Amino acid sequence: MQIKNAAVFALEQGFIEKNIYIQNGYFVEEENYLEEIRSGKIDSKEESCIDGSGCYLIPGLVDVHFHGCAGADFSDGTKEGLEKIGRYELKNGITSICPASMTLSEEMICNAAENAVSYVKEQRKQSLVDKRESLARLCGIHLEGPFLSMKKKGAQNPEYIQKPNIAMFYRIQKAAQGLVKLITVAPEAEGAEEFVKKLSNEVHISVGHTASDYKTAYRAFELGAGHVTHFFNGMTGFSHREPGVFGASYDAGHVMIELICDGVHVDASAVRVLFQLFGEERIVLISDSIRAAGMPDGEYTLGGLQFTLNGKKAVLEDGTLAGSAVNLMDCVRTAVKMGIPLESAVRCASYNAAKSIGVEDVCGSIETGKCGDCVLLRKDDLQVQAVILGGTLIGNVK
Repeated sequence: MQIKNAAVFALEQGFIEKNIYIQNGYFVEEENYLEEIRSGKIDSKEESCIDGSGCYLIPGLVDVHFHGCAGADFSDGTKEGLEKIGRYELKNGITSICPASMTLSEEMICNAAENAVSYVKEQRKQSLVDKRESLARLCGIHLEGPFLSMKKKGAQNPEYIQKPNIAMFYRIQKAAQGLVKLITVAPEAEGAEEFVKKLSNEVHISVGHTASDYKTAYRAFELGAGHVTHFFNGMTGFSHREPGVFGASYDAGHVMIELICDGVHVDASAVRVLFQLFGEERIVLISDSIRAAGMPDGEYTLGGLQFTLNGKKAVLEDGTLAGSAVNLMDCVRTAVKMGIPLESAVRCASYNAAKSIGVEDVCGSIETGKCGDCVLLRKDDLQVQAVILGGTLIGNVK
């Protein structure tokens, strides 16, 4: 496959004029691709060529924190539901997903993990026989609980919140066959320090849903935590005498922070402040979307709790925000409207996200050797024109 005439996102250069080549599912160098054609190994008559005039070509986005969409939730643990999620995400340019579980029982979390394993195995099987269905690639699982703070539970079910449990994590990871890439933990919880110290070399640990002070959060970062779950939301705030998780995250230079740019969870001014303080290298755009994303206003459930969707705002009965109702590509567009450069927003929703869970060598940027996942966005309105997964054109979706 060749993609020509688009403004291509390059990690260190922003948007540049460059032709892109994909062979056997991966990005390849122009010289190698053309040599394969000259040698007859590639039949030029059968190769597709996409004209990207008037479009940006960006990497397929990577969402490392979302729960569901299109009426389905990852924690439902059903084949049909996860496939609905995979179709919706891919159609909207999110080619790699790391869905998040809710705070539920171990049995329910393991069921969702086993369902994710089946999804991955089926995708690999279909790929081998060249019958890949149009589903986003599942590259990991995010456990957003149950090791959280009751004081900052947000929309998590308090019935299942418990202290960090190393043995339980291993049982879930066994059910997931190693797919758990990220786990959110409240560092002030009993046993959290031991948990972080023991597991930080095995899984990416995020500080979140926490009432932690600066000292406790910073200690977790010293021990190996390197991520903060939906920054500003479900954590202590910042003040000149109590800098809390905010100050600890900033001072620990390796920490990456999640940011929901849906126009509801974080004000535009606060978004601009974070980009100035942390820089585009340390911010991970997420959607934190729930099953109501892509659905009409109405009543829905999240982790066993009822919530109401009205426009972009989803709330529990007590008014607590219950995740977002938009997808990650919507968040990229909203970030741009907030004053964030497109190239910065794209980086944060692709490469940074992949890096935050350790899969940046596979996806997240348009570079030789990585999966041939990319999206054409119209320059005039940033709407998705086409999605390409592993060198396969999914189609003109708008």
